[in-house]
Amino acid sequence: MKSSQEPSQERDSNFLGQNSPPVQDANEQIPETMTLDQELVEVERSLHKLQERYAQVQQDQQTQAQLQERKAQINHQLQRAPSPELKRELESIQTRLAELEVSLESRLFSWGSLKEPFWQIVRFGGLGIVLGWFLAFAAIQSPKPTTQPSSPTTQNPQ
Repeated sequence: MKSSQEPSQERDSNFLGQNSPPVQDANEQIPETMTLDQELVEVERSLHKLQERYAQVQQDQQTQAQLQERKAQINHQLQRAPSPELKRELESIQTRLAELEVSLESRLFSWGSLKEPFWQIVRFGGLGIVLGWFLAFAAIQSPKPTTQPSSPTTQNPQ
């Protein structure tokens, strides 16, 4: 049996606006919070990596522009007076420019960035092929309607 105090406590809590849904267990909220916290940490890491990559690309582009200018100067000097030192320097500049070009291109298109679209293409392309085979098989197996020669019907005028 309920005591007479319990209904009055219920009325008091309703009056004070404390009639709220039951509080969830703290253990139930931890996985969601942990997931959100982990996602935020991952986003921060991705942003940091993107900032580092942007700074690296800018630096590589500046270096590439400087090396191209130096290459043009050396080519001009080689036309006037060829020397083995200038030729070696020109070769090293060309090698460095090739490395920078590969570095700039390879970091923009990595397997990690192409992995998801690749598998989506494989998945949906494969699904399309399977559906196409199924429809072709169904079309081959279905009986073709035969046209029956229309028989001349004679109507008896009676």
